Amino acid sequence: MGELRLFLEQYDWGGLAFALQRVLGVLVCLTVHETCHGLAALALGDPTARRMHRLSFNPLHHIDWLGLASMFLCGFGWAKPVPVDMRYFKNPKAGMALTALAGPVSNFLLALALLFGASIIYRAAPAGAVMVWLFYFLMNTAILSIGLGLFNLIPIPPLDGSKVLFSLLPERAYYTLMRYERYGMAVLLLLVWLDVGSSALSNGIDVVYQWMAGLFF
Repeated sequence: MGELRLFLEQYDWGGLAFALQRVLGVLVCLTVHETCHGLAALALGDPTARRMHRLSFNPLHHIDWLGLASMFLCGFGWAKPVPVDMRYFKNPKAGMALTALAGPVSNFLLALALLFGASIIYRAAPAGAVMVWLFYFLMNTAILSIGLGLFNLIPIPPLDGSKVLFSLLPERAYYTLMRYERYGMAVLLLLVWLDVGSSALSNGIDVVYQWMAGLFF
C-alpha cells in the first residue's frame, strides 16, 4: 500500500490531464470536420455518407486508428474520409469543391464556438478545478481546430484545399489530377518528415487564433 501511495503522489497527473484534453480535442475536431463533409454532400444531393452511417457525431464512425496514432506521434494524422459520389452533384466539380470546403469551414466555426464557451467560463463560471480544466480544454481544442482547418486548406491532394483548387482547372486536367490523388499522401508525409512549411502553418494558426480570441476576450 505504501508503494501504491508513493506512486500516486509522484505521478504526473497534470500531464495525464493534458493528454486527455488532447485526445478528446482531436476526436472532436476530426468528427466535426468529417461529419460536415457528409452534411454538405447530402445538401448538394449526394446521400452516400448518410447511407454509410457517416453523418454522425460519434467519433468511432470516423476514426482511422493509424491516422490517430500518427496525429500524436508525428503531429500529422487523418480520419476515415467521408465517401462522396460526385455523380450526384448537378455540377460535379463545384459540388466537390463545396463539400471539401465544408470541412475546414466547420473547424473555424467550431473554434469560434469553443472560444465563446471559454469566454463565458472565464467571466461567469465559479472557480474550481473542473472549470479550469474545461476552460483550457476549450481553448486548446480551439487551437487544434484552427490548425486542422488551415492544414486542410493546403492545396496538396488529398487535402481539401486541393479539391477547391482543382475545381478551377479545365475538365481534362481536373480528372487527370483526381486520378493521381492517392499519391499526394506520400508527398504530405515527406513534407512533414522534412518539416517543410511547419513554421508558416504555426504562424498562420497563431494569427487566426489571436484574431478569434480577440472577438471574445
